[in-house]
Parts: sequence; C-alpha cells; structure tokens
Amino acid sequence: MKLIGKLARAGALTASLAALPGANTGLVHAAATSAEATLGVPVKVGNLEITGAFTKAMLPGQPVGGGYLTIKNSGTADDVLVSASSPAAAAVELHEMAMQGEVMKMRRLDDGIVIPAGQTVKLSPGGLHLMFLKVKEPFKQGAIVPVTLTFRAAGNVDAAFPVEAAGPGQPARN
Repeated sequence: MKLIGKLARAGALTASLAALPGANTGLVHAAATSAEATLGVPVKVGNLEITGAFTKAMLPGQPVGGGYLTIKNSGTADDVLVSASSPAAAAVELHEMAMQGEVMKMRRLDDGIVIPAGQTVKLSPGGLHLMFLKVKEPFKQGAIVPVTLTFRAAGNVDAAFPVEAAGPGQPARN
C-alpha cells in the first residue's frame, strides 16, 4: 500500500511540475524523477538525507548561479560530496565563501565537502554552495534545475532545485 501511495504521489508531483512556469524547458523534464525534493520531501541516498534544495533567478546574460541545500548524515562514518553536475550548466563546482581578514573570498573546493557522521551540513548563500558555471540559459523563477550530486560513499543522487526569486539572503521558506 505504501508503494502505491508513493507512486500516486510521484505521478501527481510530476503533473504539478509540468504545470510550472518553465515546464517547456529541458530543466523541468529532467527533474521529474526527483520531484519530491522540490516539494520539501527529503531525498535519501545511503545514510544521507538531502532537503531544502533551491537556486535563485538570474539576470539575462548572467553566466553563473548558486545552488543551496542541506545534507544530513545519519550514519556512523563521514561521507564527502565530491562533485555535482547539471544539464543546465557546462560545469558545477563546489565552492566556499569565507572571511579572510575583512574580505569575503570565494574558493573552489577541489577535495569536496565533508559531511561528518551524525551531523548536518548546510550549503547556503554566503557560505558553502554549488556554483553553476556557463549556464545554458539564466534560471527563471518558478523553473526547476536538475542536479546530480555525487558522494564518495553514498554514490549519486538526483535532486530538483526550484528556482526562487532573485535577491540576497535565505529564501522565505525553510
């Protein structure tokens, strides 16, 4: 019975995604299998739980964008987010913004992002984040950006990143 409920819910979510603005772009179609992540339902892979994924709308001609999410590791061993990819961008890099003295600096994290056992890591504006490079078209509010996250131990997981309004800080939702 649980499987039937999940299948029905996934079908309804896929139909809901098709009705979103931007549904005629390749972004929404590829995200349909990860529709639950879009509506706040956690996506699980191994001991990891991914929630709260989102990105922000971009200006026309803007070549880069940021991606944000929360990763909880309920296991007894650390895991590492080693890479990410998306058909919406030529490349996706793992980045960190941090204060160096009185200057905020951004750097690529070539060794990945450690998700310590029993802890939660939040990728958010102004801190750890995904950087979408050479985006194929600027992200538009209401669209969905599909992303594949690759973890050292847990493997690959597909997630849907809804595009929220442009602007500073955190999104209005949690």
